[in-house]
Amino acid sequence: MGCFNRSFGVGVCIGLMLILTANFCFGLTDPIDVMAINSLYVSLGYPPLLGWLLVGGDPCGDNWEGVQCVFSNVTELRLSGLNLGGELGDNLGDFGSILAIDLSNNHIGGTIPSILPFTIRNFSLSGNNFTGSIPDTLSFSSQLMDLSLKNNFLYGGIPDAFQQLTGLMKLDLSSNNLSGRLPPSLENLSSLTTLHLQNNKLCGTLDVLQDLPLQDLNIQNNAFSGPIPAKLLSIPHFRKEGNPFNTTVIPSAPTAAPPLAAAPYSAKAPGLPTNGPSITDIVSPTGDGKFFTAKRVTWISVLGALILVACMLCLCMLRCLKGRQGKKKNSERHDLGAYKASREKPKYGPSVQQNDQMEKAPRETVVQPPDRYAVDNERKVVVPKLQSRQELDVKKASAVSIPKNDHDIDMTSMDLDFLPPPPPPPFFLSEEVNAKPMVSVEVTTSRHRSKGLNTSSVEVFTVAWLQQHTNSFSPENFIGEGMLGSVYRAELPGGKLLAIKKLDTKVSKQQSDEDFLELVSSISKIRHANIVELVGYCAEHGQQLLVYEYCRNGALHDALHMDNEIHKRLSWKTRIQVALGAARALEYMHEICQPSIFHGNFKSANLLLDNKLEVRVSDCGLAPLLSSDSASKLSGRLLIAYGYDAPEFDSGSYTYQSDVYSFGVVMLELLTGRKAYDRSLPRGEQFLVRWAIPQLHDIDALARMVDPSLKGAYPIRSLSRLADIISSCVQREPEFRPSMSEIVQELLQMI
Repeated sequence: MGCFNRSFGVGVCIGLMLILTANFCFGLTDPIDVMAINSLYVSLGYPPLLGWLLVGGDPCGDNWEGVQCVFSNVTELRLSGLNLGGELGDNLGDFGSILAIDLSNNHIGGTIPSILPFTIRNFSLSGNNFTGSIPDTLSFSSQLMDLSLKNNFLYGGIPDAFQQLTGLMKLDLSSNNLSGRLPPSLENLSSLTTLHLQNNKLCGTLDVLQDLPLQDLNIQNNAFSGPIPAKLLSIPHFRKEGNPFNTTVIPSAPTAAPPLAAAPYSAKAPGLPTNGPSITDIVSPTGDGKFFTAKRVTWISVLGALILVACMLCLCMLRCLKGRQGKKKNSERHDLGAYKASREKPKYGPSVQQNDQMEKAPRETVVQPPDRYAVDNERKVVVPKLQSRQELDVKKASAVSIPKNDHDIDMTSMDLDFLPPPPPPPFFLSEEVNAKPMVSVEVTTSRHRSKGLNTSSVEVFTVAWLQQHTNSFSPENFIGEGMLGSVYRAELPGGKLLAIKKLDTKVSKQQSDEDFLELVSSISKIRHANIVELVGYCAEHGQQLLVYEYCRNGALHDALHMDNEIHKRLSWKTRIQVALGAARALEYMHEICQPSIFHGNFKSANLLLDNKLEVRVSDCGLAPLLSSDSASKLSGRLLIAYGYDAPEFDSGSYTYQSDVYSFGVVMLELLTGRKAYDRSLPRGEQFLVRWAIPQLHDIDALARMVDPSLKGAYPIRSLSRLADIISSCVQREPEFRPSMSEIVQELLQMI
């Protein structure tokens, strides 16, 4: 009887669980959106919203309050003015197809999530209690059209994260505690028509806004200064009160001198303009019109002639006196047999004093840069007692500055003693010198010795040199942007190209310069024919940059999906060779490097092609930078969004076998010519792995999957073997996936 009761109880529990989860398992809504909205529901504190359930709900099928769907995807979330509290949590970016989120006029607090949905177009959090700063990961939400964060408690500067938001039309950041200058990337908002920044603490000039197509601009009650660009005054709705502007408008051309002010008691002559001086004002202050009589004119002429003669006599006397003093001094110097130093004022700053002051100064003067550059105590410049101009030029060569542009790194706070006028051409003397960066050897070697790091195999670049060859990181040299930072092209005088990865400020702040040098030291040891070579690095003025070799044919992702010319060159044999090169790179990292390395972000966008279409894997060794919370969540979100995520990634784990899974996805791209995730396709075909796995062992279906551009030019046996390798790589369980050395051997048999 007891056994029966226990069995009955277990059956009842199982039945209840099935009933509760029935809607969840068989509901209309995409499970990814269900998980995202349930997470948001928990973060908001379970608000009493109509139809919302924590477990077993179906947002689209049950018409949850404020939720709008298209088919099975949540596309809009409108919960304005519903007295919501809590926070937004960290999973807002998990929505896969959402276009609009409106949570305005509530009591939601905390910080704005660092990861927003990649598909979001309209995003409003106005009228809440958000604190903290605006996340600089806004740049990843490239489809934003309307962003409103007004009436919150946000502080800090506006992030320089608008490079990719070319479709943004409305931006409202008013009534917060934002400070600092307007970021340079605002000039990229080529569609912006409405900008509200009123009631903040923003400062600086408005130059960055002058070329935007603005129709409504409100900057009231800030600390903007300087002249207002003339183009802004033509904006139909321009409100600027409450700012300490020193002029009304930037003059576009020299203006005529203002008219002389009329005396308050003057009488205007008839027929003259009323706003100008009368003839009597100019001729006679007393109004009698008889100031310039013949007698007075004669006396004025005589006095003028006398003054001119006196001035000429004084000049002659001064020249005579100087000539006599010069002869006397020369004779005295000749008699003494030695020359004293020139008493002329020095041209190279206060570090070199006049002779009479140098006798009282100590023999050495140590000049150190400001503390906020975090320069080691070992860094110092010694100025001897007496130096020639040539010696000073050599000692100051490493401190030459170049004119700042929008993308320059700020170097204006450096000690003025180290800033001579920039020589033409800056930094470089000959073509041979142009091939090498100007390196501050004393600084870098002292750091390396103190930490025992081995970076002898890579170059040390200066910020000034990188600015010189990227045209101050200008947009025309911009290659792309990843989760760790932006990449720019640097062109050397001889035509050689380099790729400069400029780490985001958020990434570089999470590691000290010593940690960065350790990372550089470990990356410099990664040497393989199929891995992008690290050429050098730069760690100056709070900036951390990595310099790589440049691959002229770009990324495999672009070659497969965007560049038709290179796509035509990707024959079956070339694709197998690309797969083999990438496999060898991962084999080297997983099984040969000591300690072993996993990539952590393996995808077709990180596989570069050289002139011979041989593959070079990029971003190798950068996994430690992805270990921070924000970067890890972002990298995971990117892998999930773009279809490279292994199943174990849902639990937050990433291993060497996760690289193997991502490698299988890349091989599927090579096989089919499709993207790993393509929203433009029918829903059942959007995720490449889900669509392809059931067809990999059906020879007829497999033949239909092959990239049509190959036009059937491939061996059937090779196609079948490649399908087997792919199938083994994308196994759900990591332990069932092969090692990279096994994959290399399989691919070698296909060549």
